[in-house]
Amino acid sequence: MTVQEISSIASLPIMTEAAHQVYPIATLYIVATPIGNVTDISLRALHLLSLADAVACEDTRNTAHLLTRFGLNKPLIAAHQHNEREVAQTLIARLHAGERIALVSDAGTPAVSDPGARIVDAVRAAGLRVLPLPGPSAAITAISASGLLNDQFYFVGFLPAKAKQRENMLHSLRGVTATMVFYEAPHRILDCATALAAAFEPTRQVVFARELTKLFEEIHRCPLSEAAAWIRADAHREKGEFVVLLEGATEAQDAEDVEAERILNILLAECSVKQAANLTAQITGRKKNALYERALQLKGQE
Repeated sequence: MTVQEISSIASLPIMTEAAHQVYPIATLYIVATPIGNVTDISLRALHLLSLADAVACEDTRNTAHLLTRFGLNKPLIAAHQHNEREVAQTLIARLHAGERIALVSDAGTPAVSDPGARIVDAVRAAGLRVLPLPGPSAAITAISASGLLNDQFYFVGFLPAKAKQRENMLHSLRGVTATMVFYEAPHRILDCATALAAAFEPTRQVVFARELTKLFEEIHRCPLSEAAAWIRADAHREKGEFVVLLEGATEAQDAEDVEAERILNILLAECSVKQAANLTAQITGRKKNALYERALQLKGQE
């Protein structure tokens, strides 16, 4: 970009419009921050951060670095998953005193698989105003570039770290027809891909969105049967933060799951878990092991 181009952008009326808007005092502002590319910050978010009396943040070091890049220096209040309820009372007292408090997470939109929801809940319960400033979201960013043709999505977030719990959760999602959205850490991405392949049909499309908006951004789509091999093919594919999108079940698959569970429930009233699973598998053609696990869950709910 040339100096002339920079000058013309800086002189646009929109660059000063943010400063002319109203930013009420005694308000908690939920501020979305960049998920990778620092220039994705919104004009409105920048102006609010410049006005804020303090910034409540997931990690004070990360937020201090971010603010420094924008030429800002603000008092920081640590607000992470281990102290949300306690710090909420501190923020409420400051809001009652008429301050503007910005709430941010390390990246993206607070309170979405990140700390913040308990603080927002407490502030609202105290009768104080909460004002969201929309912006970057890893989930929405990945969906927009996936090409998966579905008007609905189901946000799952992070899967359980333990294999059995992860398996049970994925089995419960087999009938979901919306695109499913998972977050995953790099050291568990291969386990995630393997678990998805074991729980869902191999022809389902899966999208791995890695390091979104960053230098080494990568978005790969393939059948679920090829997912683990794609990750293993390059050691770099087990680095960075991931959004994983999984194609939803077809309506026919959803109906088949409902019918299989109906039959399983009937048989469980008369048979052992193993017998019920075996007979249901013979009647429906569904996988016996998956039916057995579901039968154990149904028995446990009684």
